[in-house]
Amino acid sequence: MSARCLRGAAATAATAAFLVPASLLAAAPALAHTPAYTPAHTPVRASAHGTAAPATVAKKLFRAWLRADRHAAARVATAGAVSTLFAYPFRAPDEFAGCSRNACRFVHTSVRVPGGLDGILMVVSGRKVTKVYESRHLVKPSAAAKHLFEAWRKGDRNRGLEVATTTAVKTLFRTKYDPKGVKHFFQGCSSEPKGYGCAYSYEGGAMFMHVRGSKSRGYEVTSITYIAD
Repeated sequence: MSARCLRGAAATAATAAFLVPASLLAAAPALAHTPAYTPAHTPVRASAHGTAAPATVAKKLFRAWLRADRHAAARVATAGAVSTLFAYPFRAPDEFAGCSRNACRFVHTSVRVPGGLDGILMVVSGRKVTKVYESRHLVKPSAAAKHLFEAWRKGDRNRGLEVATTTAVKTLFRTKYDPKGVKHFFQGCSSEPKGYGCAYSYEGGAMFMHVRGSKSRGYEVTSITYIAD
């Protein structure tokens, strides 16, 4: 299926994302706000062997980041987690959203950022944060589409939520990516009335990722539709 024949899918309503300069806040985050897409928070206490609860470890890393203290951050997180967190392009989230098992979130309540993650998610293993997911600021529609597709290919919903709404991620992940199934071919992005439609063709049809935003605010995938030959 050619890129030309794929232009014309319907667009969904645009969603706004405000990019703000990265800043380090001095106040500790408040406790509240249950995320819509994760299970109810499961309280996790310190183990009998003295291992700190995930929330304790995550908050230590978050406070070290607020102080711009990489040395302190390295004591409670892997190098990769520290690198990802210190590259966060938005102001610091202002609310701690709790932990679901070993995954702890810090979210925004005063600004809108791209994707359904709405801030920062830390995955804790033992005494360290081993993985950080975060809202992304991508300046090209195609980058958002490719990031989401790669997340689907790897079966990583959190990675998808870095650049896509919960609705888009839910739609895409209804079907598990099959590496032995039909091949998907990226056909580029074309203008739609309220944004861009980025298409992946495959034998028998095509998938459109509808992307909204701007270069300054960042792009996100807001919905996904499919067409059949």
